Amino acid sequence: MNRGDTFDLKTWITHQSARVEQALDRWVSVTAESDLEHQAPAELMAAMRYAVLDGGKRLRPMLVLAAFESVRSESAPMPSDDHSASDAAALRAACAVELIHAYSLVHDDMPCMDNDVLRRGKPTVHVQFGEASALLAGDALQALAFELLTPAPEVFAAPLQAQLCRLLARASGCAGMAGGQAIDLASIGVVLNEAQLREMHRLKTGALLQASVMMGAACAPASPAALAALQDFGAAIGLAFQVVDDILDVTADSATLGKTAGKDAEHDKPTYVSLMGLSGASAYAQELLTQAQAALCRSGLTDVRALQALATMVVQRAN
Repeated sequence: MNRGDTFDLKTWITHQSARVEQALDRWVSVTAESDLEHQAPAELMAAMRYAVLDGGKRLRPMLVLAAFESVRSESAPMPSDDHSASDAAALRAACAVELIHAYSLVHDDMPCMDNDVLRRGKPTVHVQFGEASALLAGDALQALAFELLTPAPEVFAAPLQAQLCRLLARASGCAGMAGGQAIDLASIGVVLNEAQLREMHRLKTGALLQASVMMGAACAPASPAALAALQDFGAAIGLAFQVVDDILDVTADSATLGKTAGKDAEHDKPTYVSLMGLSGASAYAQELLTQAQAALCRSGLTDVRALQALATMVVQRAN
């Protein structure tokens, strides 16, 4: 499953994050590259850039690129044009999923949702730009995500464009993130059992993380067995991320988190900590990490070091 040489996650993330940041800076711009010929109003673009750039863990893009690398390492040598197309598709997928994540945060923080004032260590978009501009910035980021996934056919093939759009749309829509948020809003002050809580977070948080893995895998040929295992990996990591989020909401401060701490309890939201207790939630996060690692073992992929390291980071993170 693993190559013998040591894997340096910090160096890998530094390299991949620089690629993603450069691409986001280029595409979320009034003067974007030639295949994105939009001319956005300056105030709207300022709000979009504020929401996306200079902040965040970039976990979802990292999962896209790590899954892509793991699957591509198994592929037969490709012509240089095919290799370039796969790389382009993976980078666009990484940026697209981050744009969807950013839009969701903009909308979630608004007064009609969670009414939060701090995100990624700075004032939320609606605090900085006003509610109307925040709403429009979120809408525009969502649309831009799908624009990135549908370039000219010579960049990468139309069937792959359609597949990536379908994965991202399903994960972010009513059967994914938006549906989970609706359940979350309806569950304030309601006692949920473990199955109900798991389903809510599978949709709200897990679906987009799982889709990140599957979008990366889609950019290179993969066996059905590998795809099934990666889907299980993404599901486990998606849920683990939320369990740890619930733990950090109790144990970390706002400065460390970059967002308001303690808001789940303040708003009487059901969480894994409220259901299982702190020690029980911590044990469950470790169990999910074990499930994720086992899924990678089943994948048959020989180089999953980046995915392994990211899974450990998700569970052991401090913010």
